[in-house]
Amino acid sequence: MGDEQLLVLRGKDVQSLLAGKEQELIRTVQKAYETYAAGEHSLPHSTFLRFPEAPRNRIIALPAHLGDGFQAAGLKWIASFPGNHDLGLDRASAVVILNSTSTGRPEAIIEGSIISAKRTAASAALAAQYLSNAADASRIGVIGCGVINFEIVRFLLSVYPQTRTIVIRDVHGDRAAFFEKKCRSAFPGIEVEVVGETETILSSCRLISFATTALKPHVFDLSRCAPGTTVLHISLRDLFADVILSSDNIVDDVDHVCRAETSVHLAEQVVGRRDFIRGTLADVTLGALPARKDDHSLAIFSPFGLGILDIAVSDFVRKLSLQEGRGMFIDSFLPESWTVEA
Repeated sequence: MGDEQLLVLRGKDVQSLLAGKEQELIRTVQKAYETYAAGEHSLPHSTFLRFPEAPRNRIIALPAHLGDGFQAAGLKWIASFPGNHDLGLDRASAVVILNSTSTGRPEAIIEGSIISAKRTAASAALAAQYLSNAADASRIGVIGCGVINFEIVRFLLSVYPQTRTIVIRDVHGDRAAFFEKKCRSAFPGIEVEVVGETETILSSCRLISFATTALKPHVFDLSRCAPGTTVLHISLRDLFADVILSSDNIVDDVDHVCRAETSVHLAEQVVGRRDFIRGTLADVTLGALPARKDDHSLAIFSPFGLGILDIAVSDFVRKLSLQEGRGMFIDSFLPESWTVEA
């Protein structure tokens, strides 16, 4: 790849390059978290572009730079339009731009929705590895039947091959049925149960993933959960503040997650402090904190979704594509330098 070439990776390129790479992606995400914890990064707050006439829609810009072994920088620009489901389209669409950390010039444009889904799933699986017991994973509960939870199931199965049953729930029965069909096709040998009530999952599963499109809390009680249950609160806005305040809370970054009306942010507003957050996942992976406060507490992992993960995974994909000769190259994307004499 020459200095004047721009690499373009389409969705089918990204999907092919990352097929079967779950363990590598989990390790990439862990390294990104730990590099971030060491201060080898630049990570401004995400910027939300909202539409007053359509409050459920948003486009988010996540710029980030990772140093240490990464030396990667760029931006994810991701749109979430829940109404797309009614049009036969995916809710999310995204693009990632990677820039050279030496010159700042763009190096790659990569389809970003697959990157986003897989980095989210990798972080969820990493949290599950550290916060939950392997014995808890025989039945995994899934609330919200979209692509994010589908990828989370894929990554959790790579971590817990002993899993036998996936229990699923969605407010839209057709989406639950579609999710069931996809799971049966992609994960042969895994039993899939569709249930009509969230409480059924809470009472029967000790590892539960929320990945919904909820804008406001709708779950006010987790008392049906068995002691020691682990909740991957990926969609961030499902749980009422009281649920957060009564649980053992691990996040990806305290400052980032305490904003944008997340459940953790609402809990902070209720009590006026943040000490109900015990620490970050990197604190746990690095051994600075024990995985759980105790064996009986309900552990909740609430990741805001840091741009460093998108950049780390995108750089991983870029390097794979160069090794395997995948993708398209655009020559002379940038104009001729102004400093060149006519």
